[in-house]
Amino acid sequence: MENTQNHIRFSRKDSTKFFRILNKRVNTYFKENNLKKTGNWKLHLKTITMFSLFLTPYFLILTLDISQWWMLLLTIVMGAGMAGVGMNIMHDGNHGSYSSKKWVNKFMGGTIYILAGNVYNWQVQHNVLHHTYTNIHGHDEDLDAGRIIRFTEHAKWQKFHRFQHYYSVFLYGLLTFNWAITTDFKQTKRYLKKKLAYGKMPNPVTQWSIVAITKLIYIAVWIVIPMLILSIAWWKILIGFFVMHYTAGLILSVVFQLAHVVKQTDMPLPDETGSMKNTWAIHQLFTTVNFSTKNKIVNWFTGGLNHQVEHHIFPNISHIHYSKIAKIVKETAAECNLPYYEYETTRAAIIAHFKHLKAMGAKPAIS
Repeated sequence: MENTQNHIRFSRKDSTKFFRILNKRVNTYFKENNLKKTGNWKLHLKTITMFSLFLTPYFLILTLDISQWWMLLLTIVMGAGMAGVGMNIMHDGNHGSYSSKKWVNKFMGGTIYILAGNVYNWQVQHNVLHHTYTNIHGHDEDLDAGRIIRFTEHAKWQKFHRFQHYYSVFLYGLLTFNWAITTDFKQTKRYLKKKLAYGKMPNPVTQWSIVAITKLIYIAVWIVIPMLILSIAWWKILIGFFVMHYTAGLILSVVFQLAHVVKQTDMPLPDETGSMKNTWAIHQLFTTVNFSTKNKIVNWFTGGLNHQVEHHIFPNISHIHYSKIAKIVKETAAECNLPYYEYETTRAAIIAHFKHLKAMGAKPAIS
């Protein structure tokens, strides 16, 4: 990677031997239970369910003679399915944890194309920038919402930020809609220029071609085909397309924010030499929070993204194992006198997030 990220160095000193002990215990758990770290039949069944939730309403809209209100309701279901595919299937695939077979991971990771995204861009932003430099302002792009939302005290304050805890939720729904129309073009340009990659650097011509072709196919599938088949006004189809994306974007954004942008988590900066205070694994404990881990529905639907502590320390392990290894992580953190942040409910995490937004929106004290 060629970028300012090169100048960030995590500490190598860990007197508690936290990660060494934890890694050994987790490996022992998988060995003793004769389990693979990748997905199993539970993930395969979930894959069928999520794709059904996402694609079945699309075919029902195109083939059944139903009222336009039913169509609108089905686009909301499609949005929930879209988020489900992203969190459970695409996410594990692009982390290489869906299967022990490389081609299966590549295929499942590639499902991002029917979600309006791009594999190269997502892997750079998520796997490289977010997972390596979690909650570090200027490096973790998940903290960058332009000037419109201030997630951290290190970002410049604007007067309108005083209202961000009210208006932010309306903007969250635009996440995947922005993927579809602008984000992938901007990211491809930026990442290629900075020579950022997750693994092998792609050929620029190839990457731009993939972006262009997949966008054209995406528009054809979700907008052109419905316009040709359905005898309803074109603008109603665009509304349905927007509602689907808004539903998915709202779900994905809120789930992402609850894991890192809350009062409990740290947002540390490197010192003048580019050094971080903690080792990478310990940094993850201070910058990440779990929520609603006892809720089976949240566990199932969010693809383990409510088990962010486990996911950030072990991104190569499929989310279906997180609830089992969470106990090991929690106990090891306690033994090493390290934090293990968690909210008992999704509601508590949502309240904590918007309280954080309110605090970040208040005018900073004049020193």
